Amino acid sequence: MGRMWKISCCLLFFAFGQASTLSATENIADNEATALEQALEQTYEPLDLSLFRDSIGHWQMKDGRVYHFERYQPEQVVHIAENFLKFQNEDGGWTKNLDWLAKAEPDQIREIRGGTLGRSTFDNRNTYSQIAYLAKVYQLTHLERYRKGAEKGLRYILTEQRPSGGWRGQDVDAITFNDDVMTGIMRLLLQIRNQEPLFDWLEPDLRDELNAALDRGIAVTLACQIEVNGKKTAWCQQHDHQTLKPTKARAYELPSITPSESGEVVRFLMSLPKPDEKIIAAVEAAVAWMEEVKIEGIRVKEISIKPVVFQHHTTKIDRVVVQDPNAPPIWTRFYEIETNRPFFCNRDGKKVYQLSDVHLERRSGYGWYTNKPERIITVEYPAWKKQLAVE
Repeated sequence: MGRMWKISCCLLFFAFGQASTLSATENIADNEATALEQALEQTYEPLDLSLFRDSIGHWQMKDGRVYHFERYQPEQVVHIAENFLKFQNEDGGWTKNLDWLAKAEPDQIREIRGGTLGRSTFDNRNTYSQIAYLAKVYQLTHLERYRKGAEKGLRYILTEQRPSGGWRGQDVDAITFNDDVMTGIMRLLLQIRNQEPLFDWLEPDLRDELNAALDRGIAVTLACQIEVNGKKTAWCQQHDHQTLKPTKARAYELPSITPSESGEVVRFLMSLPKPDEKIIAAVEAAVAWMEEVKIEGIRVKEISIKPVVFQHHTTKIDRVVVQDPNAPPIWTRFYEIETNRPFFCNRDGKKVYQLSDVHLERRSGYGWYTNKPERIITVEYPAWKKQLAVE
């Protein structure tokens, strides 16, 4: 009976998905409806979808194991933009962990998720990514619905900025660098500040508000840089709004110094035009810390195993650390603040010091190592320093 119900639901969802493009033109003015119908019939050069991989991947790991929808192709940019409008929450933001290319309707997702679409968030690179995509589709089509959707999203960014100057993720109300929450928002705001044509349509008052929000975001980012024994290091995944100190998020995300998130902060700071002494000092200290804590002589090996089904994902691999003198530098996700000692953590919040001591569910379902800082240290930072010398 359960199998037949799932098959029936999937067939019903397919039918709804086929009808979604027809419903897109309802309840709008006739002239815009005609223009929208014409735009829906066209294909365009695909727009960058890389920032949506995180949400799509989470959908596929969990709900996508059971529910399968037809999907739009990347060149169907107007259809994808319509998906973003359909799933935009009243507050102007978007939820996380949906397949944004799926031919799905909000009611179908509510049915799957117990009556809710999910609250708006910047987690998993959402909201600021949808805003940019809608702005690009407005530039292509000149359809006001996409400009309005993007503007509504920008106002959500303003509403969600805390007095600290920071933006939060979904797991904890703290200044969040995890999932590129802070850096993703600030990159978008920097595009606006830099007068990129994508946002030519912004009214001066809104542009001024967004510029001020960016200033507050940069200021709190610099203030959050962790200092140990009088020496600047890098950043945690989350920082407290009041004290600006590193703080805990999920049970296995303890206060720490985190090279992956710190690398993205460094990248953002290096993108700022005419950086002042504070910004330059912050970048140099963070790069020096990442160089100091790099690990050499090991690599992480994936081993195929019999599939194991967990609540949030199904794993077909295990991960082990092996010795390899020829391996490139690698960094762990978390370092102890006072000692720079790499550590790991289980869902029970207990800290461990070897990947093998992490339970399979978290060992296979979380990124415990990264090589992201290597390019920053060897390529991007030297190029930035060279450019500073020219300026």
